[in-house]
Amino acid sequence: MNSGFRVGFLTHLEGKQHQRELYRGFVELFQAAEELGFDSGWIAQHHFEDGRNGPGAGSSPLLFLTAVAENTRTIRLGTAVLTLPLESPIRVAEDAALLDLLSGGRVELGLGSGYDPVSFEAFGVSLEERRARTTQGLDILRRAVAGDTVVQGKNVVVQPQSPGLRDRIWQGIFSHEGADYAAAAGSNLLLNRATYGYEDRTDLVQRPWAETFLEAWDRNPDNAGRRPRIGLSRVVFPAKDRATARNILSEGTQRASQAMVSAGRFPAGLSIDEYLARMHAFYGHPDEIIEQLSQEQVLPLATDILCQVNPGVPTFDETLKALELIATKIAPAMGWKPAAKTKEKAA
Repeated sequence: MNSGFRVGFLTHLEGKQHQRELYRGFVELFQAAEELGFDSGWIAQHHFEDGRNGPGAGSSPLLFLTAVAENTRTIRLGTAVLTLPLESPIRVAEDAALLDLLSGGRVELGLGSGYDPVSFEAFGVSLEERRARTTQGLDILRRAVAGDTVVQGKNVVVQPQSPGLRDRIWQGIFSHEGADYAAAAGSNLLLNRATYGYEDRTDLVQRPWAETFLEAWDRNPDNAGRRPRIGLSRVVFPAKDRATARNILSEGTQRASQAMVSAGRFPAGLSIDEYLARMHAFYGHPDEIIEQLSQEQVLPLATDILCQVNPGVPTFDETLKALELIATKIAPAMGWKPAAKTKEKAA
């Protein structure tokens, strides 16, 4: 794996608590992750509870991360991802730049084109226009956060500005073409936890995408002097043994798998282990996960790994224990060193 890589966690803000308790609990989880030395925490955006995302799905990641920023000092704050075609790019630029200023430059702004027809219909946006809207919106957003004029022929400059944020824009992609486009736009690369609709293992599908991105990055003269970053999202759930991990992940995995079956992406009638394999999940005792990750084909190219427990919906304590095992057992075995703790930073 690349030297100087970061270890983060990604959450879908799911749980069975009342929403206020749920969100406060996740703020505390970010605080705990910071104390464990995690470099970053990322929020997935889902707009509606539709049987796939469950209660508490986060519709407003930047707003939630503002609360996190006020209760942390060092952990980086990521969105994985905001659905840009459903947003005003200028509004995203204003909100993200303000959060970046308030947090001391900790925002990692992950963006995507989206895929959910229900969300596009609810927002009155044509699903067929999502790629064109993403291209246009990304161009406006990049200029806006840097303080460039955003309306041609008029001196319209968005406030506030955070020029450094421009280098911390990420794009979630699902193809060679997407990887090439992200590099041409100067965006960092985000790879999803799994590729659906392919028979090959996820990392074997995504490895060529990552290579395409790196090759295209070098061809873009605007990227000169910038290090390309590749963020790799993976289900990583350690526990005392494989059976315990499977039991904790089972309910959420079953729910997500049935949604995939209904969409025609997964075959029906598989076991939990077989569905988790299709989701390219790493779970079990830490030693088992370390061995599994040693075979992961995209990991050597990644600069950031985003560990997530979804589609499982463990309790706060179960999630915290998993993060502890990642920070103390799994990540160090991969060559990672935790960031200094908050109190040491403040000293």
